[in-house]
Amino acid sequence: MTTMSPPSAILSSQALANSLVVLAQQVANCGRSQVCQKRNAANLSRRIKLLSPLFEEVRDMNPPMPPSALISFREIYHVMMKTKEMIEACGEASVFLSIFRNKSTSEKFEKLTGSLADALEILPLDLLDISDEVREQVELVKMQVQRAKLFVDSLEDALAEEVIELLARVEREEEPDTRQLQSLFANLGLKNARECEKELQKMETQSESDDDSEHSLASVTNLIGFVRYGRCVLYGVTEMEDSNWSQESSVEDSCEFSSSGRVDVIANPPDEFRCPISLDLMRDPVIVASGQTYDRVSISKWIEENHTTCPKSGQKLGHLNLIPNYALRSLITQWCEDNHVPFDKPEKSSKGGAGNNQVASSKAALEATKMTASFLVGKLATGSPEVQKQVAYELRLLAKCGADNRMCIADAGAIPYLVTLLSSKDPKTQKNAVTALLNLSIYDKNKSLIINAGALDPIIAVLRFGGSMESRENAAATLFSLSVVDEYKIVIGKRPDAISGLVTLLRDGTPRRGKKDAASALFNLAVYHGNKSPIVNSGAVAVLVSLLSEDEAGVADDALMVLGLVAGSTEGLTAIAEANAIPILVRLLRVGTPKGRENAIAVLLVLCRSGGEKMVTAAIECSTAVSSLCSLLTMGTPRAKRKASSLLKLIHKREPEHHNPPSANFISNAHFGQLATRQ
Repeated sequence: MTTMSPPSAILSSQALANSLVVLAQQVANCGRSQVCQKRNAANLSRRIKLLSPLFEEVRDMNPPMPPSALISFREIYHVMMKTKEMIEACGEASVFLSIFRNKSTSEKFEKLTGSLADALEILPLDLLDISDEVREQVELVKMQVQRAKLFVDSLEDALAEEVIELLARVEREEEPDTRQLQSLFANLGLKNARECEKELQKMETQSESDDDSEHSLASVTNLIGFVRYGRCVLYGVTEMEDSNWSQESSVEDSCEFSSSGRVDVIANPPDEFRCPISLDLMRDPVIVASGQTYDRVSISKWIEENHTTCPKSGQKLGHLNLIPNYALRSLITQWCEDNHVPFDKPEKSSKGGAGNNQVASSKAALEATKMTASFLVGKLATGSPEVQKQVAYELRLLAKCGADNRMCIADAGAIPYLVTLLSSKDPKTQKNAVTALLNLSIYDKNKSLIINAGALDPIIAVLRFGGSMESRENAAATLFSLSVVDEYKIVIGKRPDAISGLVTLLRDGTPRRGKKDAASALFNLAVYHGNKSPIVNSGAVAVLVSLLSEDEAGVADDALMVLGLVAGSTEGLTAIAEANAIPILVRLLRVGTPKGRENAIAVLLVLCRSGGEKMVTAAIECSTAVSSLCSLLTMGTPRAKRKASSLLKLIHKREPEHHNPPSANFISNAHFGQLATRQ
């Protein structure tokens, strides 16, 4: 899109005439191919085009221009600029939303026409050196705009009424007539799946940027569900594949859930800016008693459902107070500004804004989603392998946005079919199936359906032998999601291949996704004490300690959290000591993140308390240990301060007692002697 700056008040008459010629041509070009406001846009752009000969003659003759003419031409320029912006906005807007704004948009075109009439009224044609033919043409345009009246396209109003009728039918759980649906979509220019996909994106973008009421947002959600259903029924999954698959590289990598809360639409926000529950970019981040941060709306709903544990860590919440995280909100706001992402006010979010990943509750939207899910599952059950691959892709996209969508897909019976596709030899089919199950698992009631469908062993198989790294990573994220349920921590932990597969991914996965997903799943599993020994025996500790030096994507913090849990077992402490972790843990006291320093001091304290004098000696021999502990006393989190104080007391108590035999230790002195010599 070509943009032009408004003319300066001191712009020469020649430069102004040049700008008018260029802008008139741009307006004439952008007035084509409009679906909505077609007549209003065409009339105004045609009249402006008729003024082009005037601008060209003034430019070519280049005589001195009287001040009154300069004023008029500047006003005409402003009207033309606003006209161009208006026509382009109409072309870029959602057609479904546009037909419901038919009258208000028509009134804006009428106002622009009136402004053009006012500017031409003060244009002193007698003072301009122009031909009689051009003069007559300008007078004709002047007469036309003066006599122009408001035009509201009755066809657009009729289309809006038809949409309302079809939505009412959907709300009554009646499937719309296919021929009527096809006629409606054709009249709105949605003649294939690609155009429908563009329309959905426009609707979602407008719903995020418009400052509308809750009722309006729910209406937009109805339309989104309706268009999604129409796209499936009218154009089928084969053509949908054409419209979506080409965007795979730009969409797939940023749209799915991970254990670290990964969802994105246009830009890819950092993981720490996302709510682990809703998967959305947080608009009103708050801190719970466990120290984790969530979006206020999501964690409030979690608490209202009588949950008393932290959704991510599984810790029991000491209190249910929500503390605003102003620092994080400021960072999110700045990121949104830098990346041109709309940042809704918390009040809007609390109303259930209909953004790409927030679906407001409404009857019509819910019924449309049910119909869409039923249609897709029917294709999944009876289609060819190619169709199944494409349907699985559609289901993964549908399941990524909103609890209602996830519920409807599960109720339609999709889960058993998706489980079957996990064993597909086609890498894309397998990836679509495991990612769809991942997104479905976010809805708590679906977790039992996934387990009962026999999905656990196939998911573990994908984790170990998946056809792509993304499939393996999403399988790990699915295990994390399922292991939120205490019962499933035990069930998953009893499968050695699950833990060994997670450890392998922890070592070989990508830092931003694979390693974090594996670490998060292991953390959830380690919450159950019976899983700590299998995790240690799988060799996880050595891998976790090696990750403490990772600088990317918070991997070190995730590894520390797992180490903090496995340190609660004798085997875990032995493995941590044998992995020569002390120097790395001491280093993290100084250079780690606040959460990382807190976890590092927690692990160190357990090691020193249980390891006796040899372990304390190993810590003291690190030159920065005491100074880092003292720094934590003043700059650490409250928990880190308590742990640092306890460790310093332990160090001061043990320092003068080297001659005394150590207390009963869980690790042999030989182990610690070797550890000390490796410092």
